[in-house]
Amino acid sequence: MTKSVFQKDLLTPGHMGCPGCGASLAMRYVLEALGENTVVVMPAGCWPTFVGLYPSTTLKVPVMSVPFATTAATASGVRASLDRQGRRDTVLGWAGDGGTFDIGLQALSGAAEKGVDMIYVCYDNEAYMNTGIQRSSATPRGCWTTTTPAGALKREPKKNIMEIMAAHRITYAASTSLGYPYDVMNKVRKAKDLSGMRFIHLLAPCPTGWRHETQLTLEVARKAVESRVFPLYEIFGGLEWKINPMPVKIPIDEYLDLQGRFKGLSLEGRVDFQEWVDREWAGIQDKCAHSQAALSV
Repeated sequence: MTKSVFQKDLLTPGHMGCPGCGASLAMRYVLEALGENTVVVMPAGCWPTFVGLYPSTTLKVPVMSVPFATTAATASGVRASLDRQGRRDTVLGWAGDGGTFDIGLQALSGAAEKGVDMIYVCYDNEAYMNTGIQRSSATPRGCWTTTTPAGALKREPKKNIMEIMAAHRITYAASTSLGYPYDVMNKVRKAKDLSGMRFIHLLAPCPTGWRHETQLTLEVARKAVESRVFPLYEIFGGLEWKINPMPVKIPIDEYLDLQGRFKGLSLEGRVDFQEWVDREWAGIQDKCAHSQAALSV
């Protein structure tokens, strides 16, 4: 019998997430890696609805639910309070793409600039899912949402949050995907062993918003990596870039075809999407090559 990777199980059964929810499984992975001495700070979004109504909770760690824009600011205060008490609990800022790329970016930038000793995880489902699947700046170009309907699909590419965080010269930034559980947990454990600001960009598909079958969540997350829509890499100190082991590259269609949110994308749009993915992937490869060359001098 295969041994479960989950030994701590700090996320209990009975949460209120949708069937196949990537965000709920993402939390399970992350808390497995961090352990019980973790304080979670989360803003409005999908996750506070999962936790449950007081006095019930689905998490076995302390949780603070805060206003949408204040995740990193509140987490900074929690860190300062714990330090004053001489406690080394891990402070986990936990927000979706809306609370990270958009509404919470100012507070996140402030905490990053100060080098606050915390781990910030963005569980990225590429839209404001909890309030009705509205587009965010993490929503890909050519994607359907309720605010980018058929005939008016999103025109702008996804914001590059990893480069934004790297520009702050934070200790550690890493991209990871729900489809690769060991990669998720290994990067979170690596972040736990470091100090200063650490940022994890975690792709967490949403069957409801992405319009894919609930049992395909992990497959969609894997194909995002295989197609290079969401490559796996790390950035140390904002300057040292490292690509992680990657699977064989597949065409973008194998990723797009699993999701109803891209069914309105034209053939020309698919070609543009593939070209954008290839450019972004080439850019990451170049940065990694240049940083490694600089380190060898």
